[in-house]
Amino acid sequence: MYMNIHFIFLQSQIISHYKAKEVTNPKEEKMAESKENQASMHQEVGHKSLLQSDALYQYILETSVYPREPEAMKELREITAKHPWNIMTTSADEGQFLNMLLKLINAKNTMEIGVYTGYSLLATALALPDDGKILAMDINRENYELGLPVIEKAGVAHKIDFRVGPALPVLDQMIEDGKYHGSFDFIFVDADKDNYINYHKRLVDLVKVGGVIGYDNTLWNGSVAAPPDAPMRKYIRYYRDFVLELNKALAADPRIEICQLPVGDGITLCRRTT
Repeated sequence: MYMNIHFIFLQSQIISHYKAKEVTNPKEEKMAESKENQASMHQEVGHKSLLQSDALYQYILETSVYPREPEAMKELREITAKHPWNIMTTSADEGQFLNMLLKLINAKNTMEIGVYTGYSLLATALALPDDGKILAMDINRENYELGLPVIEKAGVAHKIDFRVGPALPVLDQMIEDGKYHGSFDFIFVDADKDNYINYHKRLVDLVKVGGVIGYDNTLWNGSVAAPPDAPMRKYIRYYRDFVLELNKALAADPRIEICQLPVGDGITLCRRTT
C-alpha cells in the first residue's frame, strides 16, 4: 500500500513538473505555480489543521490517532462534534500528544484552564495515576456536564476538581496562600487568549521547577504568519495580536525553556528552569 501511494505521489509530481515546463511565458509560469500552491493549501486562515493538505492530516488521524484512541475519548469526541461550538475542542492528535506527554513526565498534580466538553481533560485524566489530581476551571459548567457522563463512565471523574468561573481569581488566591508555589507538574491552558499573558505571570510560580506549562493555539490557525490583509474569520483576527504578544513574551522569558509545536492548532510547551 505504501509503495503504491508513494508511486502515485511521485507520478503526480512528475506530471506537475512537465505541465509547468509547458508554460513558456515567465509571468504565466509564475501564475501557474501560484495557483498550484494555493490549490494544495487551505483557502482561508482559520482552518483547524495547520497542515497544507487535508488528506495528509486525515492520514495521520486514520493511521496513528483513531486506531489507538481510547473508546471514552472517541465517544466524547463524537459528542463534541455535534456541539455548535465544536471548533473549540482539542483535536484528536493533540489529545493523543498530551496523553503521551503526561506519561513521559510522570505527571501527578495538574491544572487545566479552559475545559469546554472535557476532551483534553479526559486525555489528561486517563494518563494520570489513580491518585492523580486535576484542578479544572472553566466559565461554563453546561459544556463540561455534556462530557461528564463519559468521564464518569471511564472511571476517572474522581481525579477532577472542577470549578466554574474565571481562573485568574483562583490563581491569585493560590499564590496568596503560598502553599501552592511550585506544586504542579503540568498545566494546560486553552482558554481566553486575551488573558494568556496574565495566566503566564501566575502559572510560572505555580508550576514546579522542571514542570511543564502547555499553551494551546499558539499558532492560531496559522494567522500568526499571515499577512495583515489575509482572509480571516473575525474571531481569528481579533485574538491574533494577543497570541503574537504571548509568543514574544514566552521566547524572551529567562525562567523557562520553550518548544513550539505544530500539533493541533499549535502548542507551546514551557519547562520551568528556575
